[in-house]
Amino acid sequence: MRRRAFLGTAAAALGARRGGAAAPRVTPGLERLVLDSRAPLRGRRVGLLCHAASVTADGRHAIDALRAAGARVERLFGPEHGLRGQAAAGEKVTGGTDPATGLPVVSLYGERNKPAPGDLRGLEALVVDLQDAGVRFYTYASTMLLSLEAAAEAGVEVIVLDRPNPLGGERAEGPERDATMPFSMVSMAPGPLVHGLTLGEMARFANERRAKPGVVSVVAMGGWSRDMTWVDTGLPWVNPSPNLRSSEAALVYAGSCLVEATNASEGRGTDAPFLRVGAPWVKSDELARDAATPGFALEPTTFTPTASAAAPQPKLKDEACRGVRVRVTDAATASPFRLGLRLVVALRRQPGFAWVREGAWLDSLTGTKAVRAAIERGDSVDAILAAEAPAIERWRAERKASLLY
Repeated sequence: MRRRAFLGTAAAALGARRGGAAAPRVTPGLERLVLDSRAPLRGRRVGLLCHAASVTADGRHAIDALRAAGARVERLFGPEHGLRGQAAAGEKVTGGTDPATGLPVVSLYGERNKPAPGDLRGLEALVVDLQDAGVRFYTYASTMLLSLEAAAEAGVEVIVLDRPNPLGGERAEGPERDATMPFSMVSMAPGPLVHGLTLGEMARFANERRAKPGVVSVVAMGGWSRDMTWVDTGLPWVNPSPNLRSSEAALVYAGSCLVEATNASEGRGTDAPFLRVGAPWVKSDELARDAATPGFALEPTTFTPTASAAAPQPKLKDEACRGVRVRVTDAATASPFRLGLRLVVALRRQPGFAWVREGAWLDSLTGTKAVRAAIERGDSVDAILAAEAPAIERWRAERKASLLY
């Protein structure tokens, strides 16, 4: 297995710092950077694109860790959900000042999605430390790609502190984005819907294809291999967004989020977002039977979505719903996109089903109109997946030069 690390291994130092406690198998890029004896950011003026999950394994936020390593953190950039990860999905976030540090914050999910030239002025580097979910419609990849563009245009170096793809690096599923689709923050990442890249690899892939590439480097992880899902890393799960609350949810989310495109609930407003699917009109046993997918267990259940800070206006708020609770039974072989398709197809068979925005939201989530057209034609899930297989094989070949692990 090929590995390219830009900084020396810090696993021994990490274990010693924890007083001999068993260290995680994987060391994220943030920890490799701050434990590097060469202190590569010492004295440098940097901006930091980060969020609530930008932490070391022992809980230090990247802001504090980089400052302790001698970096002059001068400006913070926040993605969807905000710098501290408290805003609900889709909620526009304003900038201002971070109360914990007094540093200025530029929101990249509010009035604009891309740093302006003035946002990068005076910086020697833009450091990116984001925990992604491994699926194109999770907007952090789009935020990073737009930030890479802005930095290249401004002549500012980008340093990506790599983190695990919670779905692993081998799993690739779903359609490519149709280039004729309008711009959307849920459809910028290259490759199939489940792309199998870390954000560091994605940064390399995108930068290498720019007409004028920027200066991009990646602080690679230690100990990560492509066959790892999150539970294999030994790292604690820190919610990268308010409704993605476990590694199990992250694996299911890559499929169950497609339910957002229907009038059924995807579990927002419950104790298990993306792990509960249902509606008042759903026949639970039929849904569990018709959406059965290897690698997952679908258990009939009932739930009532309620308002919360994470979901101020959840779909079917205060309505008693019947549906299924999804559990992962085999993370290594589970296909979340297959699960998502089977859930949508099974829901569509039941009286009471309707598309959100007449199906346009499914088009946005998948990045193409082809998936909805196939469902409405009555194509089988296997046929939809087979149609995508040649593009996925091309993607596996195309991405090879950008892989770090």
